[in-house]
Amino acid sequence: MDTFINGLNLVLTVDTLLVILAASLFGIFVGAVPGLTATMAVALLVPVTFYMDPTPAIAAIVATSAMAIFAGDIPGTYLNIPGTPASAAYVGESHMLARQGRAREALGINLVCSVFGGIFGTVVLIVVAQFLAEVALKFSAFEYFWLAILGLSCSIFISSGSKIKASLSLLFGLLLSTVGLDMMSGAPRFTFGVPDLMAGVNFIPVMIGMFALSELMKYYGSHSENKKVNMTSSDNVFSQVPVHVKKYWPNMLRGSSIGTLIGALPGAGADIAAWISYAVSKGKSKDKSQYGKGHIEGIVDASSANNSGISGAWVPALVFGIPGDSITAIVIGVLYMKGMNPGPTIFMDGSGLIYALFIVFILANLMMLPIGYMAIRLSKIFILTPSRVLMPIILCFCIVGAFAINNSMTDVWIMLIIGLISHLLISNDFPVAPAILGLVLGTTVENNFMSAMMRTGGDLTSFFARPISATLGIMVIFIWCSPLIMAIYKGYTQRSNV
Repeated sequence: MDTFINGLNLVLTVDTLLVILAASLFGIFVGAVPGLTATMAVALLVPVTFYMDPTPAIAAIVATSAMAIFAGDIPGTYLNIPGTPASAAYVGESHMLARQGRAREALGINLVCSVFGGIFGTVVLIVVAQFLAEVALKFSAFEYFWLAILGLSCSIFISSGSKIKASLSLLFGLLLSTVGLDMMSGAPRFTFGVPDLMAGVNFIPVMIGMFALSELMKYYGSHSENKKVNMTSSDNVFSQVPVHVKKYWPNMLRGSSIGTLIGALPGAGADIAAWISYAVSKGKSKDKSQYGKGHIEGIVDASSANNSGISGAWVPALVFGIPGDSITAIVIGVLYMKGMNPGPTIFMDGSGLIYALFIVFILANLMMLPIGYMAIRLSKIFILTPSRVLMPIILCFCIVGAFAINNSMTDVWIMLIIGLISHLLISNDFPVAPAILGLVLGTTVENNFMSAMMRTGGDLTSFFARPISATLGIMVIFIWCSPLIMAIYKGYTQRSNV
């Protein structure tokens, strides 16, 4: 109890509360700008944290990351351009609702689900941190291989339209993931003599090109100004939230649970949590046909998952010093710099720093409600600003965002080329979301497969030799066979009716 009180005293100071407020506003701004990510926002804060005490420094990172993930939904809703990768899973649903004049309704339920998911993940982090971290540590190359394959399979099954086109889009993303040095031989692949490609194709420029630049090309190719969404004066942010919460509260719990579990797996993060939660939502829904047309249910699941995934990612980071995502990878460095060595001993420290961190998580998520509400009210700038003015500004941010990752013009060229290819794909009804997931998970699939093969001497049955690996493998095979099973079942039902 004394340790908890010490933690409370560390947080409830004027300096720490002001830092949380300032970091929240900064996170809202960065997340709402297409091309700038939550990871970039946290990275920009690191030099500032040098001059802070440990508690305000960690508080700034927590508040910024939580706000940025939510704020990414604002441009996604109004412009169909996700501000952060974690918003990409359900950007289509949000934008379709905006085109129906329900932009603030979509953002309102998104905000509430984000707060709920963040607090849910924090409670889990407090209660069962050690247990979840131990489960995540049991994952070897075999389990990570199946988890990545599961994510790739979900990207096809959640796509609307032709599954063949979704598969081809996924293969394009997997092709991009092969660029760089070969894991086994160290030989460069598809680098064409460009040194910057030795490390592979960076995810951020590809995401900017696929979502933001392709949308700009679509706008300039249409020669029209009807890109704005509709919004009536009676469109209130929270008016429909009680109705949706009452109807979809099981989805909020399910999405938050999935997000926390996926976030606790090292390297998974909020992006994959959102995709998997959206896939589960569509698979379990009674209104599958409404997905892709502006369905609240998918937003509830995925937006609860990505914010709870942020909290979940802190589990391996705090307990074992293993980063759960790119944000906690930065955080671990800050923790060491501030004298907080991640590991089991961090919970035995009597200074109260770990409890201060938990309290900061709760405060940051609660502050998301008023600050997020103000951001939604001010977000009408996206519709009041003429598209001919807004689009060039977004293009500038896209170029800056692509360049700022590695200070490399190669990333800018990648963004431009991928943007052109994505525009051609979208024009021919190819979904680009599977390509993004293929790029993200392609390296994970290859590295873990090769690692497992080296460990077992090429024995493929070893992928089913461990309980968790076998369970994931059976799930993947079931998903692959589900269309055939459904076709056989429908044929049997029709014959029985005759």
